[in-house]
Amino acid sequence: MPARITDFTPEPRADVLRRRLFTITRDLGLLILLTLLAPILAGAALLVDVARWIVTRRPFMGVRALAFLWVFLAAEMVGVLWLAAQWVGAGFGLRSRRMIGAAWEVQTWWARTLFITVERLFRLDVVVEDLAVVRPGPIIALFRHASIIDNLLPATLLSDQAGLRMRWIIKRELLTIPALDVAGKRLPNYFVDRSSQDPSVELSRIRALAEGLGEDEGVLIYPEGTRFTEAKRSRAIARLEDSAPDLAVRARAMHYVLPPRTGGVLALLDAGTDVVVCAHEGLGGFASVADIWSGALMGRVVRVRFWRTPADEIPPGRDDRVEWLYDQWQRADEWIASFKSTPPGQM
Repeated sequence: MPARITDFTPEPRADVLRRRLFTITRDLGLLILLTLLAPILAGAALLVDVARWIVTRRPFMGVRALAFLWVFLAAEMVGVLWLAAQWVGAGFGLRSRRMIGAAWEVQTWWARTLFITVERLFRLDVVVEDLAVVRPGPIIALFRHASIIDNLLPATLLSDQAGLRMRWIIKRELLTIPALDVAGKRLPNYFVDRSSQDPSVELSRIRALAEGLGEDEGVLIYPEGTRFTEAKRSRAIARLEDSAPDLAVRARAMHYVLPPRTGGVLALLDAGTDVVVCAHEGLGGFASVADIWSGALMGRVVRVRFWRTPADEIPPGRDDRVEWLYDQWQRADEWIASFKSTPPGQM
């Protein structure tokens, strides 16, 4: 573990303080308001749920959504207070090693709490295959991204259950979640600026995350770069048709995943580390809150599968590595397809 905190996502301190003042105040205010108005809001949500059930026979989602929102806000505030207490206990930030250890604990606790809440509220049945292959580290973990829920899988499975300390590559917009902001910037994570005008800087910082990994560490990236929807899949294929027609052909053959973006993955592969791929099925189709409101998430079986490729089996050349990455995503797509009753194109 590093002795000092290294900010992999540098930004002016004044901007950080302004953002945190706003996001912490906002979430604390929402939590207080939601708690005070809980009886009224719960009653209103129950009335809406009953009316929807009578008309459409859809499960009660209003009460569940309200309960999850309260847990989310409460977890945020507990996380922030926990981190603040650790900062004081670490000599007001002077003992960095202690702060880093606390940040790992908070990040893992936060993800575990939210995932268990989702699992129980929506009665999910989570089946995980081959989790044991993720150890030992170091690893580079490539995760499928299909919904607003699967962000919680890596910390829950890799960190909480497998005991790996993962370095995350995630979008900078998530800095608006205060507990993730404070804990995440104490740890070796990188919050990608997807609007950056200098991709080389982004790639160099991503590459730096794979340096100096220990046996209980790894780096996590979502190669698709965004949540899967049919519209996003069509746009991604159209872009490939202009820039890489051969890859567009391969992308059209994959129906349940987006074609992987190669830049960040190739930068990480330079470290010569084993790669673990995670495919999952059952959380797709929930790219927004509106999708969850439909009630289709209730009672789902969520299947998760891991497989590992040793570093010496990954080809050395750039073009060969791109083909290898597409092979992994094709494998994920075929595994997901094995659980689908409706053929692609008829959904």
